Amino acid sequence: MKKIWIAIVLVLCLLGTGCGKRSGAEKSSQQCTILVECANAVKSNQLSGELRDFLPENGMILKKRTVSLQKGDSVYDVLERTMKEEGILMEASFTGNLAYIEGIDNLYEFECGDLSGWMYCVNGKYPNEGCSGYRVKAGDQIEWHYTCDLGKDLGQEYKGK
Repeated sequence: MKKIWIAIVLVLCLLGTGCGKRSGAEKSSQQCTILVECANAVKSNQLSGELRDFLPENGMILKKRTVSLQKGDSVYDVLERTMKEEGILMEASFTGNLAYIEGIDNLYEFECGDLSGWMYCVNGKYPNEGCSGYRVKAGDQIEWHYTCDLGKDLGQEYKGK
């Protein structure tokens, strides 16, 4: 009798009734867009020639694309997942749960001077919040831009918290 129950459970698991591990993450119907660009770095006279040769001529590291959201995603989560999927190098450091993007596609902070680095905006606005704390909503448009002048060259001056 015990063997029959084990066989029934195994058959149910094989039929996909919820027993066992799912193969891969379930796709979400919620989506956002993401773009990564470094045009200001490419135009900068402070960027080393070797690095300039490596970066895309037009500064577009990742053209705007639609990506799926997972429940509770932050801007950091979307960037990290997308960069992994695209095989683009990304490096971040953390203070507690707060992520700071040090580099994307071999372009790091301070490559174009003391005020250079990565900034993000959502729906055209630069939040005064770290990328790991900003929760993404369906339809949000995330953009990562490399600034050479603490945001002034992006039309946004960093004000700090």
